Order: sequence, then C-alpha cells, then structure tokens
Amino acid sequence: MSTSTRMKLSLMMFFNFFIWGAWFVTMGTYLQGIEGITDVQIGLAYGTQSLGAIIAPFIIGLIADKFFAAQKILGLLHIAGAALLYYISTLDNFSSFYIALLIYMILYMPTLALVNSISFKQIQDPEKEFSNIRVWGTVGWIVAGLIIGWLLWEQKNSLRNTFLLSSGMSLLTGLFSFTLPNTPPPKANTKTTFGEIIGLDAIGLLKDKNFLIFFLASLLICIPLAFYYQATNMFLNEQNVQGAAGKMTMGQMSEMLFLFLMPLFFKRLGVKKMLLIGMGAWVVRYLLFAFGDTGSSMWMLYGGIVLHGICYDFFFVTGQVYTNERAGEKIRSSAQGMITLATYGVGMLIGFWIAGMVAEKYATAAGHDWKQIWIVPAAIAFVVLALYGLLFKEEKTKVITKRNAEKGLAASPVS
Repeated sequence: MSTSTRMKLSLMMFFNFFIWGAWFVTMGTYLQGIEGITDVQIGLAYGTQSLGAIIAPFIIGLIADKFFAAQKILGLLHIAGAALLYYISTLDNFSSFYIALLIYMILYMPTLALVNSISFKQIQDPEKEFSNIRVWGTVGWIVAGLIIGWLLWEQKNSLRNTFLLSSGMSLLTGLFSFTLPNTPPPKANTKTTFGEIIGLDAIGLLKDKNFLIFFLASLLICIPLAFYYQATNMFLNEQNVQGAAGKMTMGQMSEMLFLFLMPLFFKRLGVKKMLLIGMGAWVVRYLLFAFGDTGSSMWMLYGGIVLHGICYDFFFVTGQVYTNERAGEKIRSSAQGMITLATYGVGMLIGFWIAGMVAEKYATAAGHDWKQIWIVPAAIAFVVLALYGLLFKEEKTKVITKRNAEKGLAASPVS
C-alpha cells in the first residue's frame, strides 16, 4: 500500500469518527438546555444510535454490497448527513429533533462498516496494518472532544455549534470520499438473504452453553454501558467540571493504550478472566462516579473516565476475539454481525430507555441525584458479572494466540 493511500485511509477514519464524537457526547447536555425536554426523551434521542445499528446491516447487505462502490455511497451518505446535521441544529422541538436525528443515524451507522470495507480492500496484511489505520478514528473522536472543551461550548451554552461543526466536517468528508481508492461492491450479481444480514447463519453457536452465556452477558452489559454514553457529560457539567467533553477524551486515550497492550493480557489471563475484568471495571467506574465529587474526591471522577479503556477493551475486544475463534472462517462475519446487532442494537436500545427513566426518576430542582442514578448501572453490571462468573466455564484446551488477539483488535470499533 502506498503512503498516499495510507494517508487517505487514515484521514477517512479520522473524519468519520470526528463527526460522531463532535455531537454525540454532549447531546444530552444540549437537550437539557431546551425547555420542555425530559430525561426520558433524552434517552429516546440516544436510542436512535441503536435503531441505526439495527437498520445499518440492511443498507450494507441489500444496497452497498450489491450495487454501489463503497467510497461513493460513503460520500453520498455524508453529504446527506451534513444537510441533516445542519437542520438538526435549528430545531427546538423534540418531535422534529427526534425524527431528523433518527434519519441521520440510519444514514451514519452504515458508514462504520463502509470505512472498514474500504480499508480492508486496500491493505495487504489486515492483521498488521488495519489497527494502525483504525486508531485514527479514535484520534478523531479525541480531537473533537478537545475542541469542544477548549472552546468551552458547554459553559457558554453554545452546544448548538457541535452540530454545525459536525455538519461542516460531514460535508468535507463526503467530498473527500470520492477521492478514496475504488472499492467495488463485493456481492454484485449475487443474492443476499435476510438470514445472512442479521447473522442467522451463526445462530447455531448459541447451542453451545458457553457461547450462549457470553452472548447474553454481552447483550445485558450494554444496558449499563448506555448510562455512560447518555449521562456522563450531563453529570460532569452539573458538577461544574470545566471543559467536560475534553476531559472525557481521557477515556479514549486509555482505550488506545489498552488496545496496544491487549495481546499481552490475552497471553497471561485468557478469555474468562479478561471478560470478568472488563465487567468488573464497569462496576468500579459507576461506584467512582456515585461517590466522587469535584472537591477532594475529584480523582474518583477522573478514575471513572480513565477506566473506559479497561471497560471497553477487556470486554468488547475480548468478545470479538472469542467470537472470531468460536465461529470459524465460514460463519465469522455472520457471528460478528449477530453480536453487534445484539449489543449496539438491542442491548444499548434497552439501556438508553432505562437510563432515561432512571434519570427522570432522580431529577431534582437543582439537576439530578447522581449518586442514586449511578448506583443503578453499577448494580446491573455486578449482577451480569456474578452470573457470568458462575456460569461460564473456561475452556482449557482453547488457546487464543497473540496473532488471533490482534485480529480482534483489528475489528474493534470506537466507543
């Protein structure tokens, strides 16, 4: 792969995740500032991500993979997304905001698969090269958060600008996409079944007790995960943390560090311990948020943010590697699709809905009773941790090598 192609792919990843990170983290805080919008409605707004994730495989499987070059449909989706983001920035009515945001997320979520497809088509050794390109997506998310924190848009009640920033970047990305290397549709002139799209080819894996337990744990752990994405920025701003969006990027920095360390942990700990550590980190994180403050216990808030690297990598990346190993070559893509649909689709959709109701229950005149709110996801994560620890049996004969661990890293999406 030439240096210019590598730079284009890296920029593609940077732009694609900058767009998402620029508005998604602070959307809850933004909606709080619009009169009449409730916490339940904020949860519904965040749930558009999950609905987009559920619908995205159909766009990829029925349209992108069969009829259009990936870089062209990526460009069209981002240009349409730019117009929608600009329109969203003008809305102060929740019904209109929700409908526009849902349409946007249906268009945006397929881009996560498209940028991967474009990258894999151009690189010769995905196991070695992809992670070095993919990491620029995380950098894009970090830079977006740092810009928002540096400009103090949260403190100035200027979060409408996040949608304008994303809109401009989306237009730029759309135009830039047409300069990317050609990636023709891989399944042109072939039939794609409904079962292939939603991962039914891999449903037989659930007959294995261990994989079923892992599958259910993955779905359930996404319920407390949704609390983090939906509520953390609101929580930090109500605690008067300056530049909260910028400080939250410490979580992505932690994620990058642990991504590089994952092969070492795989070798020493194995799948079950890795997954237990990941789930345990969720419990600790929410307890730190529940009992921390901006005074002498500020370290607890920072600690909860930094734990993101362990929370995400030790559970989700490990889960991708475990699924990769159990599925085998024939149904690997279907198995990963089934897990993604269950976690980012169903699990987080339930989680956003519950998080909205919990926040509404503990709303106060001054904001929220955050201690009571954070105890809820901590308790859910603990129950999932306990059930998984009791029911999942480590497979002594299965060895996950460094080579296969790196495969999981290559497939990792940004949070």
